[in-house]
Amino acid sequence: EKTERYYIGYTANLINRLCQHNNGATKSTRSQRPWKVVYQEGSPDKLSAIARERQIKSYHGGEAFKKLIKSVK
Repeated sequence: EKTERYYIGYTANLINRLCQHNNGATKSTRSQRPWKVVYQEGSPDKLSAIARERQIKSYHGGEAFKKLIKSVK
């Protein structure tokens, strides 16, 4: 929220991953703490999750990304 940035990633354990980011265990996201979940999706397997992550990252910052985030708020 303080940087108005979004982290996009996949994990098998969302709560654990969020705690890692907020505790500073992840170097690349440490300076933007605290993080909160604003959107999540489920995937049937890891390959599908990776493909969806890439798709979302491909329109990060664009109109499609803003529409995705607004659909949740």
